[in-house]
Amino acid sequence: MSAALPSIGFIGTGIMGGHMARRLSEAGFRLRAWNRTAEKAEALANHGIEIAASASAAAAGVEVVICMLSSGPVCDAVLGGRDGVIAAMRTGATLVVMSSIPVETARAQADACARRGLGYLDAPVSGGERGARDGTLAIMAGGEAGTVEELAPLFAPLGRTTHVGPAGSGQLAKLANQLIVASNICAVAEALLLAERGGADPARVREALLGGFADSTVLRQHGERMVRGDFTPGGPAKYQVKDTSTALRLARSLGLSLPIADAVDRLFQNLVDHGGADMDHSAVLVELRRANRSAETALDA
Repeated sequence: MSAALPSIGFIGTGIMGGHMARRLSEAGFRLRAWNRTAEKAEALANHGIEIAASASAAAAGVEVVICMLSSGPVCDAVLGGRDGVIAAMRTGATLVVMSSIPVETARAQADACARRGLGYLDAPVSGGERGARDGTLAIMAGGEAGTVEELAPLFAPLGRTTHVGPAGSGQLAKLANQLIVASNICAVAEALLLAERGGADPARVREALLGGFADSTVLRQHGERMVRGDFTPGGPAKYQVKDTSTALRLARSLGLSLPIADAVDRLFQNLVDHGGADMDHSAVLVELRRANRSAETALDA
């Protein structure tokens, strides 16, 4: 890789990826971007980013390809195959998958890259749309330590990077993150619903809890969303349940029982099943209200 800032192909410019691509361009990197919904990528032309006609065109000839797609199957469909991104990348380039995907998918991608003489990192992120916009993401990197160090200038405009182990370890860290976040969101939603039903002002209860042991980023950001009733997606519920379900499948394969994660996964799945797939994951409060109304109706019947 050259001593100058590496050229980047950016695959996936949605809610978070668009902000990340913009920040990299503003930091001086030369980018070529592609998105399945073309309009989302085209808006980045105003930030000096070249728009590619296909994912493989975005990947051709650049030194680093960043993938920020929605799921493991989507990543595999875009990255793999004779006409995919990995096949289009030049020898010696590095693929950085910042999507949240299954651990085994990341390891298989790393093997595929190694066979073609490509570097590979799985480097999923946490921090939501706000973190992507402000460059405060937590980046959990799996792969060779030297590759993480080499790409430090690339990660710097996006957030704080921690190397957590070999390929697949970034996804393990992200699954741990998602279990904590999802559980915390559900706990905050239950607490605010309890306050609301008991006759207190949920907004004032949330304010009272700030700074105490119950304080958290979730209480501050998602608790605020809940009291305002603003569920415009920063992190859509359908992606939250994707991650909790992935974590539970991995846990079962390791012989683990995670009862809290099971309950949280069911709650988010119910939110998705009742029309909340594209709402922010803080809308789990809406599902709790719905479930309690249903229970009350059944008792009154």
